[in-house]
Formats: sequence, structure tokens, C-alpha cells
Amino acid sequence: MSSTTAPAPGNRLPAWLPILIGLAVAASCLVLAWSHGGLVTGKASDGFNPVYAFSGLAIGILVGLTGIGGGSLMTPLLVLLFGLHPSTAVGTDLLYASATKSVGTMVHGANRTIDWRVTGRLALGSVPATILTVGLLYVLRDNEGSSSKLISTVLGFALLLTAVTLFFRHKLFELAQRRSFVLSPARAQTLTIVLGAALGVLITLSSVGAGAIGVTVLIFLYPDMPLSRIVGSDIAHAVPLTLIAGAGHLALGTVNLPLMESLLVGSIPGIILGSHFAARASDRILRPILAGTLVLVGGRLVF
Repeated sequence: MSSTTAPAPGNRLPAWLPILIGLAVAASCLVLAWSHGGLVTGKASDGFNPVYAFSGLAIGILVGLTGIGGGSLMTPLLVLLFGLHPSTAVGTDLLYASATKSVGTMVHGANRTIDWRVTGRLALGSVPATILTVGLLYVLRDNEGSSSKLISTVLGFALLLTAVTLFFRHKLFELAQRRSFVLSPARAQTLTIVLGAALGVLITLSSVGAGAIGVTVLIFLYPDMPLSRIVGSDIAHAVPLTLIAGAGHLALGTVNLPLMESLLVGSIPGIILGSHFAARASDRILRPILAGTLVLVGGRLVF
């Protein structure tokens, strides 16, 4: 895998532009939260809640520093700490992710770090799989116990798999570079579509996996592609995926919109802030701690 190359000076975003975008989106969400019930400190369903906003800020900073997908951190937080129903936590996080990843896609697009062919192949598999999975949840909607158990179990396994990719990320990168096999373009294209389908099912049921799992597999499928383009392509693919899955959960009534607005107010500036300091911060300590936490949380949800 070739090393990440910096965009040409003429193609690079001004340093202040992502910050301006984050502040603008946060301000828009603040206005939207105000219109839904004002700035109150009650339950999330009553309007803007500073507790959720600060939680979003903390999660956003961690996402920016480590590159871990927000769902891996946000969904367990909503389920275990704030006591949300797993279905509501997943559905809310999906729509929340579609907004945050849209900002990330704008940045990567301006920096020309998106391979739209890879993004299209992923979507070719994920969109039908997402629609079918939403249909499954619709069939199970009258059996709350079954749907809740399914989502909790898939979420737990997704967190465990994400933890594994975090523990061994550097070794996996090295393994991809030392590969002894070369995939044909046709085989890589087919496997990318299959990966998209798997992510469609996994993310619709758990909101976890687009970042750590998706990027790790893409590195093996496209080892000669710069890492920045792999990450950008994965983020761009996550926008329609999370939007369709989130819309399906919204139709099923498993999305808390005021909660999502509160999370966005804090998380978007947090992601930008964390990303700004990511190059200067070492994740040798933070990443294993987060991975260990995901093992504990995932194990609790599964077992």
C-alpha cells in the first residue's frame, strides 16, 4: 500500500474552512433544537439537552483523534449510560452519522481523497442490503423482544469485531503491505460489492462497522491505494448508507430527533477539534483503552 500523499496545494482546503463548516452546522442544529422545544435540561425528548451535547463533544473529539467510527462509541453510550432502547439508540445514531459523515465527505471531496468508483461499488451492495434489513425490522416490529434481542446481539458482535481491528490495526496494515497475492480488478470489484452488502446489514442493525471494519477490509482489497483515499471513500459511502438506514428506523419510530440534534451540536465541533490535533497526538495508549472498553461493552451485550 502506497503511503498517503498530501494533496496539491491548490486542491487543499483552507485550514479555517472545516472549522467554519462545523460551526455553521452546529449553529443550524442549535436553531433546530430551539424550534423543537427550547433550551431545556430535561429529557432528550423535551428539547435541547446540554448533557447530550457535551457527550457528543467528547465522542466527537475521540473520533477525530483515533479515527474510530462514532457508532462504536455513541451507540453503547446511549444504551448503557443513558438507558435508551437499543433500537432507538441505533436509529438515532444512524441519522446522526449521516449528518456528521456528510461534513467529512465535503472535506474529503474538496481534498480529492475520494475514489468514487470504490464508493459506488460499496453502495451497489449496501443499498439493497440495507433496504432488505429495514424490511426485516418492519416484519419484527410487533415482536419487540425479538427485534431488541437481534439488535443487541448484532451490536455486541460488531463492537467485539471493531475492538479486534483496533487492537491489531497496525499489524493488519503491515500484513496488507506484505501480501503474497494480488487480486484481479474484477475480483476486487466483486468483493467490494459483497463488503458493501455486509456493511449494509451490520450497520442497519447496529450502526457500527463502517469505520474500523470497512476501512480494514478495503485496505486488503486495494493495498496500493493511499490510506487517505480509502478513508475518504469509506466515509462517502457511509452517507447514503446511514441516511437510508436511518430513514428506515425513522419510519419505524425508532429515532429520537431532539436527542440527535443535541448530539450534533457538540459532536461536529468535537470531530473537527479532534481531527485538528490528531497528527500531534499519540494513540498508543488511547486506542488500546478504547478497544478494551469495546470488548467489555460488546461482551455485556452479547453474553
